[in-house]
Amino acid sequence: MHYSPAQQHQTKHSKHILLSLSLCVLVGAIWLFVPHPVVGIVIALLPIGILVVLSQTFWLVTLFIVFSFFRIHEVFPVLYPLKIPLMLSAGALSALLWHTLVSQKIKLYWHPTYTWLLIFWGIVIIGVPFASNKGVAVAMFTGSYIKIIIMTLAVSWLITSSKELSRFAFLVIVAGLTVGCMAIYNSVNGIGLVEGSRVTIGRSFGSMLGDPNDLALVLMFPMAFTVAMTTTRGIGWFMRLLAIVTSLVLFMALLATQSRGGLLGALAVFGFFAWRLIPSKTLFFVVGSIAAIALYAMAGISGRSSGGAAEAGIDASAMGRIYAWEAAVKMALDNPLLGVGLDNFYYNYFFYSPHWDGLNHAVHSTWFGVLAESGFIGLIIFVIFICSLLKCARKTLLVVDEHTHAPPYLKAMALAVYSGLIGTFVSGTFLTQGFIWPIYILAALTIAVSQIASHFEKSTST
Repeated sequence: MHYSPAQQHQTKHSKHILLSLSLCVLVGAIWLFVPHPVVGIVIALLPIGILVVLSQTFWLVTLFIVFSFFRIHEVFPVLYPLKIPLMLSAGALSALLWHTLVSQKIKLYWHPTYTWLLIFWGIVIIGVPFASNKGVAVAMFTGSYIKIIIMTLAVSWLITSSKELSRFAFLVIVAGLTVGCMAIYNSVNGIGLVEGSRVTIGRSFGSMLGDPNDLALVLMFPMAFTVAMTTTRGIGWFMRLLAIVTSLVLFMALLATQSRGGLLGALAVFGFFAWRLIPSKTLFFVVGSIAAIALYAMAGISGRSSGGAAEAGIDASAMGRIYAWEAAVKMALDNPLLGVGLDNFYYNYFFYSPHWDGLNHAVHSTWFGVLAESGFIGLIIFVIFICSLLKCARKTLLVVDEHTHAPPYLKAMALAVYSGLIGTFVSGTFLTQGFIWPIYILAALTIAVSQIASHFEKSTST
């Protein structure tokens, strides 16, 4: 049904009146049951808080992602009691619901990649009640994965301009610099080292960054953004300087983790940009081979107590992964349709591993992790989703390359998401990323950049 402008204005006015009356009733009820001066102050400040939340949706969503993925509150434990991610998630979700359902400032659209992503999510969700350990699957879904689903869609719909792309990139780079500096500090001072040489953050209180491989994943993610900003013409001097400094910090911190998956991902990112910048492909392969050997030596992987040169034949680290991958295949064969369930690999390791050393182990592979926890169908849909993302990112990059006058930040982010995807999928050989933030953030950004590039192309052709 089509409404006239006057009717639309009246409907909007009615919504505001209804909302105001509802708030008055709520405030009166709170004061009636809790007549405390502090409650009065909170009630007085409530309208200001609501205005801030509704007007700063982009920053709330972005900061929530930064805190959730980079674990800033664990990098600086003094922030932990403040429950910042929880507050940001409450504000972000409230603002998203308001601007989607009421004000309709967030314009929803459909992208072909959503199809495969939603099918994959559907398989994962259906698998939760059928998981081997239902409690673990439910806890993972309600505590983390549902937020990833919501924020993936939110970011793809929320970022609609090059200006917002630049803001998102800035926050990611600053967060990467923060984590990188802390990792270097811990490495220099011998804090939380694993195997005597591998750096971690927050290991003493069980932080996610307390695993060198997980820390390497967090450090690797912003690297694509920093290299893209450094190599793109038209980026301001401050952002370029910040990107250069952050690249160096991330590189040094990544070396300190001695993570093979992280180093492979970093090589893939640098290799992508080198392929574009070096005209001679023969020179590219020569330089790449030398760089790979030098990187391996600089990281000191041969000196690791696990996976180092001191171990004869296939090292213990590699054998541990082989055992884990074999267990993943067995889990999928036993549960081919839905797998063992979300976050259930670790808790099923004992029952499926051909080698038991007294401890359960992580799968240390994105592909085998998805296979074990969502079954063969889940893995097939996941791979199709990945291919769809790469196709979308490549198409966007071609569009941007064809238009030399495209906005610099659009060019930089097109490069960043494409190289980031390649680095993430290469590192996925050794790092478990199927159900955590990186792939989904990159997916959201890939779709958002694609939409912005499409609008730009249409505007230049008219």
